[in-house]
Amino acid sequence: MANYVTSEARSQVMISTLFKSLYMQMAAALTVTGLTAYFLSQSATFWNMLAANPSILWILLFTQLGLVFWLSARVMSMSMGMATTIFIIYSVLTGVTLSTIFMLYSIGTVATAFFVTAGTFFTMSLVGYTTRMDLSRIGNILYMMLIGLFIATIVNIFVASSTLYWITTYVGVIIFVGLIAWDTQKLRNLFLEYGSADEGGQKLALFGALMLYLDFINLFIYLLRIIGNNRD
Repeated sequence: MANYVTSEARSQVMISTLFKSLYMQMAAALTVTGLTAYFLSQSATFWNMLAANPSILWILLFTQLGLVFWLSARVMSMSMGMATTIFIIYSVLTGVTLSTIFMLYSIGTVATAFFVTAGTFFTMSLVGYTTRMDLSRIGNILYMMLIGLFIATIVNIFVASSTLYWITTYVGVIIFVGLIAWDTQKLRNLFLEYGSADEGGQKLALFGALMLYLDFINLFIYLLRIIGNNRD
């Protein structure tokens, strides 16, 4: 019995260590993204460059997508330094693309959306970490909804329907609120299965930071649409 208790206690310490690493890396990435977005939004040179070459944003978006797939697929075979560098680059590129929000919304609205997102994230991640309910069925449904959301968003680029825009916005909030809890639980199980806070565990924590960072950013964007529509 004593050995079982000791083993369980060690597992909890290991999981707590990896989640601490995960949240620190995620917070650092969000800081990099936020600072990049803000300072670029104040640069006339940057805006002139975008006005002259609007395709730059599309190139950045596809580059970001490529980095996410690369890091997700290869994180365990990379060195920790390389994986961290790619995550930082991705965070900077996200900041570049998000800098455009300061053209659409006031700083007060952006700040409000950020703090609402942070509060929601904290609550749902805590739910995912502590709940004993298996969220895998809900998670699978959310991922299917996410595919539908992606398709609907692409379609709306061409049809430009305000109704579809707001449907995808509110559905997006629901999806990413749920995914924060599901991804947190999934990562907790993954850390428990791996069983160590060594370099491999730290790589898993970085992968988890990327997952939850993406959930946070997407939830922020959808909440910003709603809050911005009501305030600006």
